Amino acid sequence: MVMTPAERSSFSAIVDRPKLKLPQGNRIVVWTIVNLEFWDIQKPMARQVIPAPTGASLLPDVPNWSWHEYGMRVGFWRFHQLYERLGIKPTLSINAKVCQEYPRVAQACRDAGWEFMGHSYQQGPIHKEEDQAAMIRKSLDVIQEFTGKRPVGWLGPGLTQTLETPDYLTQEGIQYIGDWVYDDEPTEIQTQNGPLITLPYSIETNDIPVMAVQYHEADYWTQKCIDSFDRFYQEGEDRAKILAIAIHPYISGQPFRIKYLEKVYDYISQFDGVLHWNGEQILDWYKDAKKST
Repeated sequence: MVMTPAERSSFSAIVDRPKLKLPQGNRIVVWTIVNLEFWDIQKPMARQVIPAPTGASLLPDVPNWSWHEYGMRVGFWRFHQLYERLGIKPTLSINAKVCQEYPRVAQACRDAGWEFMGHSYQQGPIHKEEDQAAMIRKSLDVIQEFTGKRPVGWLGPGLTQTLETPDYLTQEGIQYIGDWVYDDEPTEIQTQNGPLITLPYSIETNDIPVMAVQYHEADYWTQKCIDSFDRFYQEGEDRAKILAIAIHPYISGQPFRIKYLEKVYDYISQFDGVLHWNGEQILDWYKDAKKST
């Protein structure tokens, strides 16, 4: 029986739950997610930085494909250098086909110890997959073959999922997802194969909605991340908080934007009680915390 989101997860006010605590008196987890995608030149691009002169989508869409390609050739390496300098190992939300088409990029993430999170096989709405279950299985198989480890996390392309998606994911061993952006804390949703944990991913501190959809300047996104951190840090004295920062190399990896990403981490570095964890670390902490509540 297919369940709606409300049937999978009953409403829960955060003030009615036991307070989750981080180890050793820490207040907040900063969860960095780098998104790497494969855009098929034979299909409409996932998004556009420049519309076609006639106002109609044309194929092949070389200008917008090239915009994304810049992120893989150049922008990503700014991210890589930043996180190497900071000693942060992000979660990598990766289309599995990136492992095959951009092995140099995927290898750099693997060698740096980043967590690989499933993100479909290639970029496109999950609703248009002819066999969603097979696509999920193929995606995880390709990543496992490349890294030697099967992902435990999943993020839908564009956060898309159908009513059946959670069941397909748990069927393949996925333990957490980032698609349900409805809470500040991890929650559990029900599936046909047992519970699935939702981690507090965000579309508010994500560079695509802010810069590519709402057309704000990068400093607005930086201030949004800092303001979110300040509030979470304050609230973190009472209960654990998680700040998700989601970025894409063709957006935040641009030369005129990278300093605004760096400013976020420069600001956060001034505070004690901050943990930089990946999704699997948050998942493990949450499982242990639930046992003690």
